[in-house]
Amino acid sequence: MRDSTPVTLYCFAHAGAGVSGFAHWRTGTGPGVRTVPVLLPGRGARRRETRITSREGLLDTLLQPLAEQVADGRPYVLYGHSLGGLVAYTLARALMKRGLPAPACLAVGASPPPQFSPPCDDDLSDGLLLRFAAGLGAAPGGALAAPGSLWYRRVLPLLRDDLKLAAALRAGALADPGGPLPVPVLAVGGQDDPVVGPVVLEGWARWTTGRFVRRTVPGDHFFVRGPHAPRLVGRACRVVRRTRLVPGLISGGQL
Repeated sequence: MRDSTPVTLYCFAHAGAGVSGFAHWRTGTGPGVRTVPVLLPGRGARRRETRITSREGLLDTLLQPLAEQVADGRPYVLYGHSLGGLVAYTLARALMKRGLPAPACLAVGASPPPQFSPPCDDDLSDGLLLRFAAGLGAAPGGALAAPGSLWYRRVLPLLRDDLKLAAALRAGALADPGGPLPVPVLAVGGQDDPVVGPVVLEGWARWTTGRFVRRTVPGDHFFVRGPHAPRLVGRACRVVRRTRLVPGLISGGQL
């Protein structure tokens, strides 16, 4: 039996970013997958909107539109990169609390689970943010990142607010009494990521009662921009689509 229904893949970006990093995912994920990057307020086409820094603000902004799209029961997967992993987890939890269909899989990339905090979590000063971004390879050098530069004025405030949001989502997840999600989790890491290594990614295992799979792809913290992550996540989408026809396949399927 074949199922021609595509899996919808909702994608959430890392801190300080819009959705341009997912542009090549529309074709890079392969057949049977419809990629839908989700833009948060305060960037790109939504740059005039107030940026979100709280869990409540995130749910007020994104939950209802997403709920309307998944209510028909068609298969969908959530992928979040870095900060986006916490966003995807939070939305998955909220959708299920509403009694809506769960995602067929929660996929996270370069994303520390809620029990891990970055070193700048308690200090979001300009200096520490610059060092944090530089350590990830996300800050330009020299005058391009100097106070008064375009990058400094535009990206640094966005990064600061996104890290505030990440802290709020971690706190919300840790305080939630609901327990792990009954959803398979795929955790993807870059082999040259200087921050989120295999031990950190393994921490996502405590957040699911379903199957947990960890994979490594070539690249650093921003491997989302390369070809390997969309291929891997696309393959996972096709596996979970088959589980709709063959119950239990996920336990033996190759994510």
